Amino acid sequence: MRYFGPLDGHDVLKLVETLQYMRHIPGPKLLHVITTKGKGYAPAEQEKTLWHFPGLFDKVTGKIQKAIIDGPQPPKYQDVFGHSVVELAERNDKIVGITPAMLSGSSLKFMMEKMPERTFDVGICEQHAVTLAAGLATQGMTVFCNIYSSFMQRGYDQLVHDVVLQQLPVIFCLDRGGLVGEDGATHHGIYDISYSRCLPGLIISAPMNESELRNLMYTAQLSGLTQPFMIRYPRGQGVMPNWRTPFRKIKIGTGRKIREGRDLAILSFGHPGNFALEACEELEADGVNVALFDMRFVKPIDKHLLHHVFQHYRQLITVEDGTIIGGLGSAVLEFMAINNYHADVRILGVPDRIVEHGKVTELHKECGFDKDGIKAVVKEMLQQERIIQKLVKHESL
Repeated sequence: MRYFGPLDGHDVLKLVETLQYMRHIPGPKLLHVITTKGKGYAPAEQEKTLWHFPGLFDKVTGKIQKAIIDGPQPPKYQDVFGHSVVELAERNDKIVGITPAMLSGSSLKFMMEKMPERTFDVGICEQHAVTLAAGLATQGMTVFCNIYSSFMQRGYDQLVHDVVLQQLPVIFCLDRGGLVGEDGATHHGIYDISYSRCLPGLIISAPMNESELRNLMYTAQLSGLTQPFMIRYPRGQGVMPNWRTPFRKIKIGTGRKIREGRDLAILSFGHPGNFALEACEELEADGVNVALFDMRFVKPIDKHLLHHVFQHYRQLITVEDGTIIGGLGSAVLEFMAINNYHADVRILGVPDRIVEHGKVTELHKECGFDKDGIKAVVKEMLQQERIIQKLVKHESL
């Protein structure tokens, strides 16, 4: 192998000249290039992590523009994870944290600051992160493996062979689960539910809010767990300014009723349950009474709850921040078919196409599972039901 370099990666003319020369050399070649992150802009050169994704800033002063906050705000889900894993690690000395080059983005940096000997950043090596987690689990450690949902795709083979086949109790915390906004198609974490649900023995959960995230993390690290446990949560803020609630054990595979309703039932998975709750409250003002159930687990799914729903409602809507193929909606339809129930079911989520970049709220609206999208589907379904009932009544006469 022919080696060239190291070259100054900012010397474009020299790079072009070298590449043109190397093009005519037969066989394998390696070009070693060195660059400086943020080259040419002093603030970015000095604070590489801060300036990785700074948002709007003044190019002259380097001052980053931050929104003016009036009153307490809900935290980012990643920060809830970061602080909560430290709380749990202080109680449980078997806990270790692993992330592939996402210390800051996932907020595992808090654990690294307090417990560097129990926190591992393995670099951009998702496959290694998963296998390392599996190895530590075989030695009795309680491993929180924190990876962006979209990057977990890179470690899928290791998830299957190193974790699932051995039924090792690794805890996977998938950050950025769902549409992520301006990062675009490469970073949308919309496939993890579908590609994970087919794996035997893998627990798959999603919290509706910050308190539920803490409780799922607490439940996953309790002794006695013998299965891998996946917790997915979205990018961005939650809904609870006062989020440091006491830890509480959740029975694995159980959902919960959020509100009663007579006209129709909504089954939600994860944060979109908050969109559904807003829709239900606004529909109530229009005289429409909708029930809402937070499934919490898509595997194992709450069969007792689903039996109740199908026995009491003719119309159902599922809501999730993931692909409509293979997700919660698919799981509900599978249950309906296996148990010979008959109902009108609509699946709201990410459609079967590539979703480009945009503000998260815009993408939720585009995909039809924001508050207004949910309301529109509820009204459409109830209108169709009224038409059907009129036709049935007319035919009976």
